[in-house]
Amino acid sequence: MKTWITICDTCKRDGWAESGMEQTDGERLASLIEAQAPAAGIATRRVSCLMGCDHACNVSIQAPGKISYVLGGFKPEKEDAGGIVSYARLHQESENGQVAFRTWPAEIKGHFIARLPPLAKAP
Repeated sequence: MKTWITICDTCKRDGWAESGMEQTDGERLASLIEAQAPAAGIATRRVSCLMGCDHACNVSIQAPGKISYVLGGFKPEKEDAGGIVSYARLHQESENGQVAFRTWPAEIKGHFIARLPPLAKAP
């Protein structure tokens, strides 16, 4: 099943207002992820607010029937985007969404906010 990266495009890191940037940090991170994800076979979508403002920039990694993850505290940089995409590819390759810690890209370590179990199947 296809894994999705959902990216908050309204995220603003501390100091954003003073930076003079026209795009939000979330928009910048989204563009970087969107540039890398297709080659990894990962789908992306943007949403306005994942309600994790204290942890900007935020993403979720999800697939039907698998554990989902919310991650945050990223910088809108190519390296962080690459780590997110690499982790999403590992999530997609796993049977249930769990990825062995030893295989995690360094860029995502320390960025996990929540782990959500898959939704129960309808009776």
